Amino acid sequence: MNSYKNPLEERYSSAEMLFNFSPNNKFRTWRQLWINLAEIQKDLGLAISQEQIDELKAHQDDIDYEKAAAYEKKFRHDVMAHVHTYGDAAPLAKGIIHLGATSAFVGDNTDLIQIRDGLKLIRKQLVGVIKGLSDFAREYKDLPTLGFTHYQPAQLTTVGKRATLWLQSLVLDFEELEFFLETLRFRGVKGTTGTAASFLELFDGDYTKVKHLDTELSRRFGFEKVFGVSGQTYDRKIDAKVVALLSNIAQSAHKFSNDLRLLQNLKELEEPFEKNQIGSSAMAYKRNPMRSERIGALAKFVMSLSTSSAMVASTQWFERTLDDSANKRLTIPQAFLAVDAILLIWNNILNGIVVYENRISKHIMEELPFMATEYIIMEEVKAGGDRQEIHEVIRQHSMEASKKVKEQGKENDLLERILNDASLKLDKSKLMEVLDPKNFIGFAPIQTEEFLDNEVQPILDKYANEIGGNSDLKV
Repeated sequence: MNSYKNPLEERYSSAEMLFNFSPNNKFRTWRQLWINLAEIQKDLGLAISQEQIDELKAHQDDIDYEKAAAYEKKFRHDVMAHVHTYGDAAPLAKGIIHLGATSAFVGDNTDLIQIRDGLKLIRKQLVGVIKGLSDFAREYKDLPTLGFTHYQPAQLTTVGKRATLWLQSLVLDFEELEFFLETLRFRGVKGTTGTAASFLELFDGDYTKVKHLDTELSRRFGFEKVFGVSGQTYDRKIDAKVVALLSNIAQSAHKFSNDLRLLQNLKELEEPFEKNQIGSSAMAYKRNPMRSERIGALAKFVMSLSTSSAMVASTQWFERTLDDSANKRLTIPQAFLAVDAILLIWNNILNGIVVYENRISKHIMEELPFMATEYIIMEEVKAGGDRQEIHEVIRQHSMEASKKVKEQGKENDLLERILNDASLKLDKSKLMEVLDPKNFIGFAPIQTEEFLDNEVQPILDKYANEIGGNSDLKV
């Protein structure tokens, strides 16, 4: 307990995402790249024996990390440290490990594999959130609630329709994620400055063999697309783009968490609160929205990381400069781990979110009389009244009712005032019928159903096998 521990590892992120960016996954992938490089080179006629290949495979997973650390301290070079460590374990193959390659061959290609696999994990979590919000929206598509603009009461919407606004943001994020995965390219085999000069020598100037090496290795690691050109590294715009994507997901999550916190203050919606959970060390009655607040905290962190990757991409020099390395080690994994945690929490909230319908109805009835004044004026005019005179009568009643609510803390009595005003000729029974909240929600239920059916359900159908993951929190 005497050294710093990353909270993303200890408190927040899933085991799957932690493994994706773990040393074991990283350095075993390095060895897989070296094995496949050697195999393809052998197939293309280089003097590499099957015995050497077999020895590399036999020691693919038994990495001596202490020896690698000692070599790195000696060489000040992480890739060469692992080349020598692997060579010590497989002495017959020592001379052909990393043949013709540069450090970016293992470093960059592994980064791209981790980005791809990390996004697939994020996609699974996103599908879970989309499913949870979709179910919630469909269940409450008809339940009227106060709309808010400027956080002031506005025309009614429904609880389900509001949930589609959270969903709309996620659908946009999901579409961006899908496009990113579809267009993601592998670095492949490009040499030290992207010219493949070392492989020109190895294959006696046969460019078709170099191209085959490039595309075949990429295919083996599951990439249909390969960068046609590169410097020593893949374009760092990839890092900027993926962190921007993760930032967008974080923004959507933060919007949801802010709305839920406001609604929890109004006691309309509430995130799960467990039997033994403590809201405050001092105030025993508190039911603080700690999950939503945690989403907000992590989301701010992810959003801040997007500027870091953008600065790295914009300041790379010519074919390669190393001032990206330490930044990438921090930014890329932590952005993924934080968004993974955000989505875990979001799924956890949706699994136990509570709706207080009576409280929602109470808030509606406190404001609905004001919203009904336009209807009252129109009905009075149709009954033969003067629009301007009626407007003034309604305005005075509204001001008095508002004054009682704000200054005296009393209930809104606007309807009672109007019903008791003998100068008004509208049908009192008809007025009470009209003041059903469902008459003020417009097409919200239909809009909700159409959006869920046309835009959300295709996503859920396509990834039905990814629905239902674990959403338990560590703390």
